[in-house]
Amino acid sequence: MIKWKKAWFLESERMIDPSLRFELQHIRTRSVDAEQASIPVIVQLKEETDEQFVHELYELCAERSCNAVDGYLSLLSGFYGRIHPETIRSLSEYDQVAHIFYDRKVQLFLDVAKKTTGSLDVQLQKGLTGKGVTIVIIDTGIHPHKDLIEPKNRIIGFHDLIHGKKAPYDDQGHGTHCAGSAAGNGRLSQGLYMGAAPEANLVGIKALDAEGGGSLSNVIRGIEWCVKKRDEYGIRIISLSLGSPATMPYRQDPLAQAAEKAWHHGIVVVAAAGNEGPYAGTISTPGNDPVIITVGAADDKNTKSHQDDEIAPFSSRGPTPDGLVKPDIYAPGADICSLNVRGSILDQQLPENKVNDDYIRLSGTSMATPFLAGVIAQLLEANSQLSPNDIKCILTNTSKEIKGDQAGFIDVKKAVKLAKQYVKFQKNFTHP
Repeated sequence: MIKWKKAWFLESERMIDPSLRFELQHIRTRSVDAEQASIPVIVQLKEETDEQFVHELYELCAERSCNAVDGYLSLLSGFYGRIHPETIRSLSEYDQVAHIFYDRKVQLFLDVAKKTTGSLDVQLQKGLTGKGVTIVIIDTGIHPHKDLIEPKNRIIGFHDLIHGKKAPYDDQGHGTHCAGSAAGNGRLSQGLYMGAAPEANLVGIKALDAEGGGSLSNVIRGIEWCVKKRDEYGIRIISLSLGSPATMPYRQDPLAQAAEKAWHHGIVVVAAAGNEGPYAGTISTPGNDPVIITVGAADDKNTKSHQDDEIAPFSSRGPTPDGLVKPDIYAPGADICSLNVRGSILDQQLPENKVNDDYIRLSGTSMATPFLAGVIAQLLEANSQLSPNDIKCILTNTSKEIKGDQAGFIDVKKAVKLAKQYVKFQKNFTHP
């Protein structure tokens, strides 16, 4: 009987991720030239790998003209670029190479909202507006909307991974809408469309293009930048209203790994659950990571009462590929009014959603995530010594029951009260 030999990438299943195996199989069945055959990948090395060996791998990749190593990813101890299948095969034979991932695409996934969550009450009664806390929005960019720059410019940083521009901009509009949900001050709406933390500082990282797409490596680079610049900008929160299908265990997933490492550097990472509901098992990465806070979207029915709130039908459900319960918490994500960028892709594509030239209504876990980021800024203003783990524990344990899930709906007033109670236990402890 003839025994068929497996393709090399099928024999290296533990090292080659499923998406990359699919691409390699696809190329194998077609006749393409070398340039077209090169594949965008992320190569993760074992942590003990020395710099000399990294240089040797760079040299190996440089031997083929169709290879292009674009840069190093310190959080993953690896690099990324477009690599020919034969070079990928050579890399897979090195003991120091831990994983090789397909650098797959990442996609995008407030008026009443503040009232149902208690965020507005906390603003008015406790004076908690996120002042002194910096939120990073990794998305399509950030537009200098008047709600963000007047009377004081709160966009204190901008990093463009798409076009390398220095001044803040947003050609798609999604990132600016998210920034407004987190920290818009409602200047052009007399305070009606105000975010959860209207005095928080913002940093915009453009990792997605005008079509709302990008690569895993770009988002990882954005997270890496936040870790490096944490102290310089006072970064406490990263908001990720984006994701990619979770195709592997979280311990191997490169985006989940990067998000978790930022968390362990003292930055609270909040990520959208995804918009593939109501089907089970649809949580995207990095929301599949058990450490970070994964946010689902609730529909508050445009009423102040919590009694009619329910999980939005589009909000992704767990379990994750590892069998873990997600999301961790729900926040308003249906019909959220926030900032519009005139002339942007969203502005042109969704004219029926516009309230006026300055505001637009959108729905998705993308909207729930930055709103929660703004709430976290309120908690950190109330108690700056809270760690990411403290924040997650407080939010989940003070949340209100919501029908259909064991995760609850945020209750900002209870969360702030508990955050302040932590102070008496923190006198002998400090957080970075």
